[in-house]
Amino acid sequence: MGKQEIKDKIEKLREFLNTCNYKYYVLSQPDISDYEYDIKMAELQKLESENPEFDDQNSPTKRVGDDRNLEFSQVAHKYPMLSLGNTYNEGDLKEFDSRIRKLTDKPFFYDCELKFDGTSISLTYQNGKLIRAVTRGDGQKGDDVTNNVRTIKSIPLTLNKDAKYPDFFEIRGEILMPHSSFNRLNEERAEIGETPLANCRNAAAGALKTQNSAAVSRRGLDCYLYYLMMDSLPTNSHFQNMQLAKSWGFKVSENTTKAENISQVIDFIEYWNKERKNLPYDIDGIVIKVDQMDIREQLGFTAKTPRWAIAYKFKADEVSSPLISIDYQVGRTGVITPVANLEPVHLAGTIVKRATLHNADIIKSLDLHYGDTVFIEKGGEIIPKITRVDIEKRLQNATPINYIDKCPVCGAELVRNPGEAGHYCPNYLHCPPQITGKIIHFVTRKAMNINCGEATIELLYNQGLIKNPADLYDLKAPQIARLERFAEKSAKNFIESIHNSVEVPYSRVLYALGIRYVGEQAAKSLAKKFKNIEQLKSATIEQILEINDIGQAIAESVFQWFRNSENIEMLNRLIKAGLQFQNSETEVVNEEKSQKLAGLNLIVTGSFATPQRRSELEQMVEINGGKLQSSVNAKTNFVVAGDKPGTSKIQKAEKLGIKIISEQEFLKLLQ
Repeated sequence: MGKQEIKDKIEKLREFLNTCNYKYYVLSQPDISDYEYDIKMAELQKLESENPEFDDQNSPTKRVGDDRNLEFSQVAHKYPMLSLGNTYNEGDLKEFDSRIRKLTDKPFFYDCELKFDGTSISLTYQNGKLIRAVTRGDGQKGDDVTNNVRTIKSIPLTLNKDAKYPDFFEIRGEILMPHSSFNRLNEERAEIGETPLANCRNAAAGALKTQNSAAVSRRGLDCYLYYLMMDSLPTNSHFQNMQLAKSWGFKVSENTTKAENISQVIDFIEYWNKERKNLPYDIDGIVIKVDQMDIREQLGFTAKTPRWAIAYKFKADEVSSPLISIDYQVGRTGVITPVANLEPVHLAGTIVKRATLHNADIIKSLDLHYGDTVFIEKGGEIIPKITRVDIEKRLQNATPINYIDKCPVCGAELVRNPGEAGHYCPNYLHCPPQITGKIIHFVTRKAMNINCGEATIELLYNQGLIKNPADLYDLKAPQIARLERFAEKSAKNFIESIHNSVEVPYSRVLYALGIRYVGEQAAKSLAKKFKNIEQLKSATIEQILEINDIGQAIAESVFQWFRNSENIEMLNRLIKAGLQFQNSETEVVNEEKSQKLAGLNLIVTGSFATPQRRSELEQMVEINGGKLQSSVNAKTNFVVAGDKPGTSKIQKAEKLGIKIISEQEFLKLLQ
């Protein structure tokens, strides 16, 4: 195949994949299977890799981002990004309407749009290609986050080929994090002992400012566009301009409407104030804009805001309740999380009895006193949080609540590192909830996959049979059979599960150790660079930092873990028990075995010929470029099912039309 033929084929594949992205992420109307899509993507990746002279930053293959950390540069906005005036009541809306009608005698419409609760973005396109993405910043200048924005699949990198769009224009909108992505991110943070994020808005803003675009691509961000800007707009109607933008390939909300008067605007607001709870993302109000561009020009601007637009903000669902007490919970990594116990109260469709207080700074800023009545709202519509105190109901002589300085369980002096919001208990080797938390983490399916639950670990600890993960490998079936909840057969199965766990691969063993900040991905990266535990144990902080996705906090945590004598003693016992502390020959040879499953999402569920076979199949997925999922969703390509697979997973896969295959069919995929 000649170079021109290769170039034509690459451009044809890019056009095809861009169209598929548009249909999937913007229209939600995919017309090919994920498998077909992934085959075409793999073909394009191969052609681009073999022909770097045809590289294009707007190729759909660039969606995965870059592992390098890049500093953001400041870019001046061609058109200033102004803020909107806000109101919380209908009276202000009527005054807004009255002011406009005094300033113009022309008839006009209002555009009513959902006010997405995310972070503003301005996108610039030239000749149908994305050339720059800039944050609001101070309204005059913002950060150039183009590399990060390229990873957001609902933002077109190249516009629809057949559309008639201007050579140069800007379009503005909101980058947001859907509830599904937010919940997944918080699960991952909890897994490595980090404080959950409070709301989707902060999570989206934080993700967009991450200086590693490969990490941004994993955050599941979305984007809605709502404002077209250029020197000469296509029509005099904002609504029509956005419909044109939609035809060019942009994701424009279906929930925008035109209103003839302020009464219709208020009806729209009342509808969405109730219905917003059913949206898959957060909105915090409604934006009302004059539709006609010539009237906007006539109305003009104040120093900070346009006179032709206003934002009506919803009041957060808020209730008050007496504060009964505060519990200080100790996580497996020692992080102390204060939780308020409240008189049960109904809020946004649920009964709330507890609310997180996050850390000492939050308690101090609220000026909490014992016996206070507090107001609670659902931050980001999801997590209950205390927002303020009802000072009028404060008891006389009420004493302030001061954050504890000792661990509520073991009594150790708490530590707060510079730059960190939370306190933690440093006594991780002897603090009971940290000990049981680490062992519970050690036995989970993603770690050592030992068949037992939290109650079993707590029972064994309370009986004095285990004090750290290494003790599990000294247990005998007769010891277990004597315990409550166990019989001879269940004790035997438990011990057999422990023995089978020695086949778990090195990276998962590293993850199982529960080193602070080391999650699944970090453990894989560490195992990839340091082929055995001795290399990792002797590594310096600087050597650990050479790994792209490892930061200072993780590197220091890993380094210090191996400097502790009790950790080393436990490690030696685990080595003696036969756990895998080096990459197997197969792993070393096949670390990047193939890309046969590149871009495919798979789930392995059920029982197979041997207990370790499931782990082997999961490993095959990863070394062939696939991605393992824990739950079925629309992006799942295959479910590999053994005997007695998870009923809910199979039912959901059947409902979504996802192919369910056997172990033999899976192996054929790799041939």
